[in-house]
This record gives sequence, structure tokens and C-alpha cells, in this order.
Amino acid sequence: MTDHRPIRRALLSVSDKSGLVDLGKALVERDVELLSTGGTAQTLRDAGLEVLDVAEVTGFPEMMDGRVKTLHPMVHGGLLALRDNPAHVAAMQEYVINPIDLLVVNLYPFEATVAAGADYATCIENIDIGGPAMIRAAAKNHAFVSVVVDTDDYDALLADMDANDGATSDDFRRTLAQTAYARTGAYDAAVSNWMAGAIGVETPRRRVVKGKLAQSLRYGENPHQKAAFYKDGSDRPGVASATQHQGKELSYNNINDTDAAFELVSEFAPEDGPACAIIKHANPCGVARGATLKDAYMRAFDCDRTSAFGGIIALNRTLDAATAREITGIFTEVVIAPDADDAAREIFAAKKNLRLLTTGSLADPRATALAWRQVSGGLLVQDKDTGSINRDNLKVVTKRVPTDAELEDLLFAWTVAKHVKSNAIIYVKDGATVGVGAGQMSRVDSTRIAARKAQDMADALELDAPLTQGSVVASDAFFPFADGLITAAQAGATALIQPGGSMRDDDVIAAANEAGLAMVFTGMRHFRH
Repeated sequence: MTDHRPIRRALLSVSDKSGLVDLGKALVERDVELLSTGGTAQTLRDAGLEVLDVAEVTGFPEMMDGRVKTLHPMVHGGLLALRDNPAHVAAMQEYVINPIDLLVVNLYPFEATVAAGADYATCIENIDIGGPAMIRAAAKNHAFVSVVVDTDDYDALLADMDANDGATSDDFRRTLAQTAYARTGAYDAAVSNWMAGAIGVETPRRRVVKGKLAQSLRYGENPHQKAAFYKDGSDRPGVASATQHQGKELSYNNINDTDAAFELVSEFAPEDGPACAIIKHANPCGVARGATLKDAYMRAFDCDRTSAFGGIIALNRTLDAATAREITGIFTEVVIAPDADDAAREIFAAKKNLRLLTTGSLADPRATALAWRQVSGGLLVQDKDTGSINRDNLKVVTKRVPTDAELEDLLFAWTVAKHVKSNAIIYVKDGATVGVGAGQMSRVDSTRIAARKAQDMADALELDAPLTQGSVVASDAFFPFADGLITAAQAGATALIQPGGSMRDDDVIAAANEAGLAMVFTGMRHFRH
């Protein structure tokens, strides 16, 4: 059996009509007969192409508002028939079913309809039925039929036909079939996941993950690991939707760290002042507000200059020239911001390996979404951590009440803690982190490490004392013992914020009172594993 299958008859039925006319003309030039439906047929006719309506083939008009038009043996027989099976060929001859060699279908824009906030009934009407049915039929019969579901594959189709005298190769059809099944799978995933939310099913019996290849990566976390980056189709601003203006391709680790940086800086609304987050290995090594964007960057940088080398920088406002000049003072992997002015871009242009990404806006830290994590043999699914607090949510549990300045820093520290790997300890002073302890097995170790880093920076900057003197501290979860709190007090902290809820809360509160500290409970935990 030859692996080349001539394309003599094609059925085109598309929602996205970009490139349609050019494809239609190219097929006609290659002596391919065109079948089509509805708006697709009209678009082709308007371009001067001869098109046979599917209704003429089936003997039935489109009906029920277009819900029924291709669900017919004259269509599916032409797609599914095995051309080398005598019984199939005899059935085609008996019922005058002509073969369809090429199917070009893209589906009703269900995902776009949902993203636009359409009501339930409108979303239901945008669930394609005939399209997926034809796609699956053609993909199953890829030994004889070519199926194209992405406009990106139009040129590849024509190139394969030209390379094979108007036919397609077996390898190409197999690739098209795999893409087709992935598309219908992703489409059904979008429908089922949307419906679960729409009808309030929090834990549906089956969950499906979908994604479209955005980038084949050179390797994963390590050079011996293969990797790729897939987009899930959401419109959330961030690394997946950003425009890259310069620099080499992002790596696996770059993408992961840039996402962490941008999600953190998005917690700080631009109208509340400039903010900067510097990330290394998915943890912040410096976060700060400032009078200017340059000031915010410098204050974040001064938290841990050593770790900032080769880091990822996220900004909550348009990157300007003054900030760009400071950033180029050390090696930086990626800078991501809502925008960058021309002067800043010109400064960055001299650093060819520095990647600059712009997103157009910040991500909404309160927008609900699902977070997925793979484990051996399964997936963990949870709501994205959108928890936040304000002053009204805080419970003062010590004799001393925090000052207004301490409260401002406590809330800032708590916001940062949400984005630090547990066990997380964050020292903050005057709207800037001055010590970060992350990912330790013991909370007291995180407290010590953060204080040690602050001392190292004080030595490097030739300060009289570390900036933890007069700072506040956030802990992402409760202090199980008083030792972590005592360590923070020894480092110079004056106030603490933590969830509370430990069996030893009374001991911890007593230690805080003895040290003259102010402490507030949030009643909310921010574990990040």
C-alpha cells in the first residue's frame, strides 16, 4: 500500500477564516474540488471560487440554526471509508458516496466565547458538534484522509502536496491526525472544565488539562531533561502572554521564575506606587516599594545583592531609562513589566542577552483560577491562592499594639510571604524586604537565615547595623514554638504578623510580650510548596 494519497476532493468548514481564501485558491490551482458549508462556502464564492455545497451532497439543507448540516452518511462515509476495503468501496458505489480526501475544519470559538463573559446559553450554542465529529472521523482514517485543524498548518499542507505530486505522505497525515485529536481533546476539556464551574461542581469526576505548544525548549530544569512550554489559552497577563522584545529564547527555569516574579509584583497596584520584585529560583531575594521605579529597584536590590545576580526582575509600572540604567549594572536574565519606554528599550538594546518582556498590564491577584501539580500517578488540583487581608482582618494579640508604620510594613511583608516557599520568613523595613528566609525544613532556621543575609548586606554596604533593626517580620504559617519569634527579636524586629492557630500560641504570645513586641494574627495561612 502506497503511503501517498492524492488530494482530489476537500471539505472546508471553518470558524476562523484567516488564510481561507488563499488556501482555497491554492487547492483549486492543484485541481482539488471544494465542498463547503454556510459562511465558509460564501467566503470562497465571494473570492470567485467554485464551491459545491454540502447540502447538495447530502440532499438535506442546513437546519436547526445550523446545528445539523454535516452529520450525514454522505459526509462521514466519504471520510471514513477504507479505500482498499472491497466492502467499503462497494458501499460507496451503491450509495453514491464520493470520497473526501482532505478535511479542513476549525471549531466554533467556544473558548473565546467563555473568555468574553457570555451567558450560559450563548456558551452552549458555541459548542461545536459536527466539527469534532468530522475531525475525529478523518483523523481515524488518516491512512487515506488528511485533516487540518490549525491555520498554521495550511502552508505545510501545500508544501507536502507539492513535494508529492498533489498527494500527502503517510508521515504527514499521521502528524495531522495527532494534532487533530489533541485539538478535539483540548476543546472537550475546555467545555467540561467550563461546565463544571458553571454548574458549581467543585470536584468533577474527571479533569482534563489542555495546552497549545508555545515553545520547544532546549532542555528542562537540567540539560538531560527534555521540555516544552504550553499555553492554556487563558488571557491572564504574564509570561505566557508577554511580548519579548529582545534577548535569546526563554529557558524552562526562566519561564518558571519570570512567572513567579510577575505574579508577586502584580500584588502591588501601580496607583499605590512603584514596586519591584527580584526573583531567584522562584523565591524573591528582594521586594520593595519606592518613590520612583528606580528607587524601588535599588531598595529591592539592596536586600540581597549577591542573590540578585542573574535574577529575574519584575516591575509594576512602565520601565523607564533611569531604572534601565541601574538594572544593566549587573547581569540580569529577564526583566518583565507592563511596558517599557523607548529610552529604556534603547538602553537594554546594548545588552543582547537580556530578555525584555512586556505584558500590557498586571495580573489580577484576586482572579480565581485552578492550580495544577503533577504527582506520581495523578494530579493535585486546588484553587489559586488569592487570599488577602487588610487592617480590619488583623487581630492584635499582644499588649503592645503595632504603630501605623509597623502595620503598613506588616501588610507588605504578609503579601510577600504568600510568594515565598515555605517555611517562609520575611523581614521588612520601610516598605522593603531586608531579609528573606525560604524553603527551610525548620521555621527557626528560616528566621536565622534571613537575619544572617541582612547582616551580610550590612557588612557589604558598610552599615552600622543590619536593616533588621527596627524591622517587622511575617511568617507564612504559625510559629510552633517561641524560638523563631525570639530569634526575630534578637535580629531587631519589633513587630510580627502570623496566622496563629498553634497549640502553643499562648507561649508565643507570652514571649512576644516579654520582648516588648507587637504581634497580629491573620487567621489565614500562606503555605507555598
